[in-house]
Amino acid sequence: MKIIFVGASGDVGQAAFAELSQRHDVVCIGRKTGDVRADISDRSVIETMYGKVGAFDALVSAAGHVHFAPLAEQTDASLKMGLENKVMGQINLVLAGLKRLAGKGSFTLTSGVLDRDPVVAGTDAALANGALAGFVKGAAIEVPPGLRTNMVSPGLLDVSERRYGALFPGHERVPSERVERAFAKCVEGAINGQVVIVE
Repeated sequence: MKIIFVGASGDVGQAAFAELSQRHDVVCIGRKTGDVRADISDRSVIETMYGKVGAFDALVSAAGHVHFAPLAEQTDASLKMGLENKVMGQINLVLAGLKRLAGKGSFTLTSGVLDRDPVVAGTDAALANGALAGFVKGAAIEVPPGLRTNMVSPGLLDVSERRYGALFPGHERVPSERVERAFAKCVEGAINGQVVIVE
């Protein structure tokens, strides 16, 4: 398959890329690195990116930013960061890609654990993750026949411990290999409308 991969430089993205690139032609998209540069917070940039890449069989997104801060310090602008970047960025990848995706292709998005198991200062992430889960389930019954939408929702990866461990007290660390398999299940399998939880 030809897979468009957005966000392959992060910890989750690296795990998924390591698995999928063994068997497929992967085109990496990133704001600062990749085969094609694109900022997914801008729908017009996404449209241009698809035009450059051409036909494809699957899209994987492990991209998007959220703002970590105590609830009392969150503002309209900080909460919108997650909604506009992580949520609408990934949603627009689907909306703009519907007419370009091959007949039996798939979209696989990425969220995280915090809508199920929140932490202090993680409200923006919880909001974004919950919104994405709702979108994936709703979109699955409306995409054209043969197309699929799913999402991988991992806990904190073991390789992320040094940078983010202090934000996730008591959370189990997830081996990268389990995250790799979750992405393979979504891209190479037949599931649709599923949030694949990796904890």
